[in-house]
Amino acid sequence: MTADFVRKIRSRETVLGYWVMLDAPPATERLARAGYDYVCLDGQHGLLGYQGVLNGLIAIDAAAGAAGVVRVPSHDRAAICRALDAGARGIIVPLVDDAEQAAAAVAATRYPPGGIRSYGPMRSSLRIGPDPAEADASVVVLAMIETPLGLANVESICATPGLDGVYIGPADMALAVGAARPDDPAVAAEFDAALARVRAAADAAGIAVGIHTPDGATAARRLAEGFTFASVSSDLEHLEQVARAHLDDARS
Repeated sequence: MTADFVRKIRSRETVLGYWVMLDAPPATERLARAGYDYVCLDGQHGLLGYQGVLNGLIAIDAAAGAAGVVRVPSHDRAAICRALDAGARGIIVPLVDDAEQAAAAVAATRYPPGGIRSYGPMRSSLRIGPDPAEADASVVVLAMIETPLGLANVESICATPGLDGVYIGPADMALAVGAARPDDPAVAAEFDAALARVRAAADAAGIAVGIHTPDGATAARRLAEGFTFASVSSDLEHLEQVARAHLDDARS
C-alpha cells in the first residue's frame, strides 16, 4: 500500500490520511490498520521527538497498511534527512514561503546528482533503498502553503521541479488572510479565495493539492471541491471528543 500512496500522489488520485500527534506507537499501529492511505506523524506541533517519529514509523510499517508520512519541524535540511533516515515515505514541509525554499526541500529529499541528501545505512535503506535512485522514486515531498508569502508565491512554488504536491494548513491560512482566529467568519470569502488559488496553481503545475480537515465529512467535501488528498483530524482531538461523548451519554 505504501507504493500505492506514492503512485496516487504523483498521479493525483484521491488519497486520505490520518494525523498523529501522540507518541503512542501501539495506538499508531492500530490507526495505520484502519484503511487510510497514509498516517502522518506531526513532528512540528505534535508531541513526538525524533525517537517518537522513529517508533511511530516502525508501528505504521508493522501494521502493513498505510504509508508513513512525517511533517518535519521546519524546512531545515537536517530535519528532513533525519525523517527520511527513519523510514518516512513522505515529507510534509511547513511554512514554505517561496520557490527557493521549495527547491531546497526537494533537494534535501533526493540523493546526488539530483539533490543533496546524505547517504547512510539507516532504516530507510533497509526498506526503501539501498539504491539511491530507487529511494528518490519512492519518497514524496509536499510543501505547506500557509503563510502570506507562501500564498503570494504559490504559483512559482507549485512549479518547482520535483515537488510532488502542496498542502494547506487551514488554521494558518486563515490567519494569513487576516483572520483574528482560525475560525473567524469575517474572512470566509478571502479564505475560500485562497483555497481556490492554491488549487488552481497546483492544477496548472500538474501536482497534488491537499488540505487538513477536522472530520471525515469535511474531507469528503474538500475532495469534491477538487483537492486530491486530505488528512482527517488527529488522534489527540478524537481521543478527547470520544471521551467527552461517552461522558455525556453516561450522565444523561
